[in-house]
Amino acid sequence: MSEELPIILIKDVDYTYPNRTVALKHINLNIYKGELVGIMGMNGAGKTTLIRTLNGLIRPLKGNVYIDGENIKSKNIGTASKKVGIIFQNPYHQVFSNTVEEEIKFSLKSLNLSKEEIQNRTNEVLNRFNLKKYKERSPLNLSGGETKKLALASIFCRDPEILVFDEPTLGQDAKEIDFFVNLINKEKDRGKTIIIVTHNIEFAIEYIPRTILMVDGRIVADGITSAVLTNEFLVNTSSLILPQILQLNIALNEMGIQCPEDINSKSEMIHFLTNYLKNKSTKV
Repeated sequence: MSEELPIILIKDVDYTYPNRTVALKHINLNIYKGELVGIMGMNGAGKTTLIRTLNGLIRPLKGNVYIDGENIKSKNIGTASKKVGIIFQNPYHQVFSNTVEEEIKFSLKSLNLSKEEIQNRTNEVLNRFNLKKYKERSPLNLSGGETKKLALASIFCRDPEILVFDEPTLGQDAKEIDFFVNLINKEKDRGKTIIIVTHNIEFAIEYIPRTILMVDGRIVADGITSAVLTNEFLVNTSSLILPQILQLNIALNEMGIQCPEDINSKSEMIHFLTNYLKNKSTKV
């Protein structure tokens, strides 16, 4: 991987908001094509500011952001958005057309497609996100979950190389989270680069291979998710909460039950406890 050029290259980026809030400090980051990467940290750590630099919504005061070898400074937001699609935490900030169908078509207008291709893509994405029955409905009359899907659809119809999600599991039920997991798995299989900003530590450990941890505008850790998010010092430093599985692991060891340190998922813990109880009952 080290021999290939990263699809996202961030070099010594700083950013301070007009109110003098320092949001990013000396950010250096490489993300490669096809990676699935998480960005975590408490509120105000700089996560959302960082992803906004990827399509030019925020221009660094210092340093450079390169997308697929091109400096984002030379691109306008519309051009950059063809390669980087960002789905923000609040879907209501991304939808504003009169109908669901018009929302998708508006998103496609800047791609210089024929009317036929726009209609084909619109139909395809409406079907994919189960929104066809709502195509004539105002986005204002959709449920929260449906509005979230519309925000996703308005980005996916453009088929960007890089997909960025800001808190995609927040407020979602188990069925909606399963839908999202299937969605990102399919995109990853297509070679898409995926970035997920999340506070959901259990979700990150189960589904995200690499995690970047931010504190006060800096990257303090970048590595294998299970290693980063089970490190008590790093988790405490970033004001996160240790994963429930790790908390249970610690509690079991304090009770004298020697639980392997490399257990990170519910299925692994269930397997360990099942075997432990079987062995204990056999000895009795």
